[in-house]
Amino acid sequence: MNFFDKLNGAIARHQTLLFMGLEPNPETIPSEYFSSGDTASQIDRLWEWLQLQIAQTADLVCAYKPTLGFYLALGAPGLELLQRTLKAIPNEIPIILDAKHGDLNTSSIFAQTIFADWQVDAVTLNPYAGQDFVAPFLVYPDKAAFILCCTSNPAAAAVQGYPTIDAPLYLQVVKEAQSWGTPEQLGLEVGTTAPDAIASIRTLAPERVILARSIWAEGSNLTNILQAGLNPNGDGLLIPIPQDLLTIDRPTSAIESLRDEIDRTRTQIISQNSTCSVWLPDVCLLDKHPYLDLILQLYDLGCIMFGSFVQASGATFPYYIDLRKIISNPQIFHQILGAYADVLKDLKFDRIAGIPYGSLPTATGLALHLHYPMIFPRKEVKAHGTRKVIEGNFQSGETVVVVDDILISGKSVMEGAAKLESGGLKVNDIVVFIDHGEGVKDRLKANGYQAHAVLTISEITETLYRAGRITEEQFNLLGTT
Repeated sequence: MNFFDKLNGAIARHQTLLFMGLEPNPETIPSEYFSSGDTASQIDRLWEWLQLQIAQTADLVCAYKPTLGFYLALGAPGLELLQRTLKAIPNEIPIILDAKHGDLNTSSIFAQTIFADWQVDAVTLNPYAGQDFVAPFLVYPDKAAFILCCTSNPAAAAVQGYPTIDAPLYLQVVKEAQSWGTPEQLGLEVGTTAPDAIASIRTLAPERVILARSIWAEGSNLTNILQAGLNPNGDGLLIPIPQDLLTIDRPTSAIESLRDEIDRTRTQIISQNSTCSVWLPDVCLLDKHPYLDLILQLYDLGCIMFGSFVQASGATFPYYIDLRKIISNPQIFHQILGAYADVLKDLKFDRIAGIPYGSLPTATGLALHLHYPMIFPRKEVKAHGTRKVIEGNFQSGETVVVVDDILISGKSVMEGAAKLESGGLKVNDIVVFIDHGEGVKDRLKANGYQAHAVLTISEITETLYRAGRITEEQFNLLGTT
């Protein structure tokens, strides 16, 4: 079960969007749980406190969020305490490790430790090192990452609000992060008391789960925050239990009251948005392409554009394909995954590999959809850390199917396949969404690869022309490429 399925299950069972921090924080733990004795006695008292918190809230939260830094501050005994705490959390409740990890050198080994060894379900990450840093966490398709967008401390405004109030850096983080992973695997962490900031993030990322932080400062308005952050379905926003509730005797009633207050606002939002917009085709062709609706949607969403565009190879084409937008549209992304799956069902492979970075969200979605493990060859091999060429777990001799978005020259996909083969893996098939044509499949075949495509550019242009989306002049121009 992937993280978001597990999260949604907990939300449905407990009827709550509340999550709880689990940390040995000296500022929030009652004084009686601090021992003046040796370290072992102190750890025992903290363990008693953490067990009590889990026991009192296991039916009231949708997730637990232990903060790694508080455990690290206790040294080796603290890490042992963290292990005991993780094991004490009921299996059906997801664990979000609040690590704010941001070191590129250790990203691969840290991802393996927390996801494979510690079995946490999600982690918070600092985005400053970009997608190259985040990618090693995305080879675990049943796990998730929350990208830190903004924090509430006043001094951060000089950086996060730069360069202007209308175009702050934290909104650029939101825009960039959406192309790093699918909505099923990548959420956003937002620390603010300002509903306007949350509303701006929700507008840019309507499909993402927002992990709210620092919303309980004096003067903040919970209703306004909920209205700004919840999606039209009354979901997509995780709310922290206030720290002061954790210090009172028997906090269950107070937490239940807060849960009910949130639920009332959710119900209002759902009733206000009882209808949803659905894309519907506006043409009817007797001899229609099997992916007619998909082609039209890609055009209408601006994923297929016409004009004069310089490609990465330096060549100029009369069209440009931008599939990065699809991960922000669950309806069309699901259709595209289904189209890839139609091709993959007839192939034999052990693992799915995406080519960085454009096809990583698609490879992740297919790994989730088809229940195959995912790996990927690094775009550039690091000169530090483990110097891995391939991210993810695999065994030499396994067969890997390579997934990419568009096949133009075949250079990048063959380079990726060669890296996979250097690790002892077999690559027989390469599957892309769009084939540019001009003999690229033959070029791949000459290098030992069988190429498969959901669509060709000629199929797309002919369908758009017959549907009246492009002019005869555009169609003829495209026919000469």
